[in-house]
Amino acid sequence: MHIKNNEFYSTNTPELRMMVFASLFAALTAAGAYIQIPIPFSPVPVTLQVFFVLLAGSMLKSKWGGLSIIVYTLLGIAGLPVFAGGSSGMGVLFGSTGGYIIGFILAAYTVGKLSEKVENADKSSFFTNALNMSAGVLVIYACGFIRLMFEIGPGAALALGVIPFLPGEIVKTAVAAYIASTHEL
Repeated sequence: MHIKNNEFYSTNTPELRMMVFASLFAALTAAGAYIQIPIPFSPVPVTLQVFFVLLAGSMLKSKWGGLSIIVYTLLGIAGLPVFAGGSSGMGVLFGSTGGYIIGFILAAYTVGKLSEKVENADKSSFFTNALNMSAGVLVIYACGFIRLMFEIGPGAALALGVIPFLPGEIVKTAVAAYIASTHEL
């Protein structure tokens, strides 16, 4: 901040603005952990976290989208109850859902990178956003599957940690792609 004629102004307004939006998406991802539907046969609940991760990547792009989810993850590691079910701590990253959380970071970055490639257009189309976000969902579930596979085996990890969630992810991806294609930050 600088003082000019007794007024405060920032020399880095775009950066500050992106920090605020990154913080907002970290908070929204944390709130999404509380909107959950437990699945009795799976160690992984349905949450709205993926929805906000996809939006963070698409709207904030790779740097800020990835950073927003890193902030979210660090808050959870530090002990704030931001992971699914209000859980927290480093143990969650080593538990059944840890792969998905790591996947969140990679997905936000991936969706952001893909979105940057089509940034020349005024707004990305719904179809382009949906494809980019589908790649993000693939990253999340690949990471989640790999972690879960070590705990319950590959067949069970696929049957309990991936397949039951795909219909919901299609809906979340469609809604997130619509929002990203009609709004910009």
